[in-house]
Amino acid sequence: MNYPRAYINYLVHFHGDRDYFECHEELEEHWKLVDTGNKASHWVGLIQIAVALYHQRRGNFKGASRTFEKAINIITKQKERIHDLGIQTDHLLEILKKKLHDTKNQSQYESITLPIYDKNLLKLCISECNRLGIQWGKKSDIDNEYLVHKHKLRDRSDVIAERERQIKCKQQNNSKL
Repeated sequence: MNYPRAYINYLVHFHGDRDYFECHEELEEHWKLVDTGNKASHWVGLIQIAVALYHQRRGNFKGASRTFEKAINIITKQKERIHDLGIQTDHLLEILKKKLHDTKNQSQYESITLPIYDKNLLKLCISECNRLGIQWGKKSDIDNEYLVHKHKLRDRSDVIAERERQIKCKQQNNSKL
């Protein structure tokens, strides 16, 4: 089966460098292209898994719990779509329910592995990790401040520049009216 490139990238980040922020970024762009506005999309369910883990790793247990609940709800309703992505859905739901329990009890973050049943998908993702020099299945480096707090520490100069460019365009268009 052919999987979207963004999904492959999501899995590589999820199981390789454990960069859940990038998981979110990769799949959000894909979701916006293929299923815009559908907050019950299976893509959103996968995004929420990464977001919940990001929150838990940072010690935001309330945010992690809420997000795990949302992910479980979507995955439950989208079992077939998730299964079509090479994931054992029932096993995934067991993992997520345990993570929800852990976050409600404020247990420390532990990396998880998504239960991928498609051997070709798994092989492709491991190969991509190797190409990038990333070890598949390595535990998250919780001492890596940039990884743990990426939303605060990342370079956003390109985003800011684009916003400023769009503001100038709007101002120019308004002045022509």
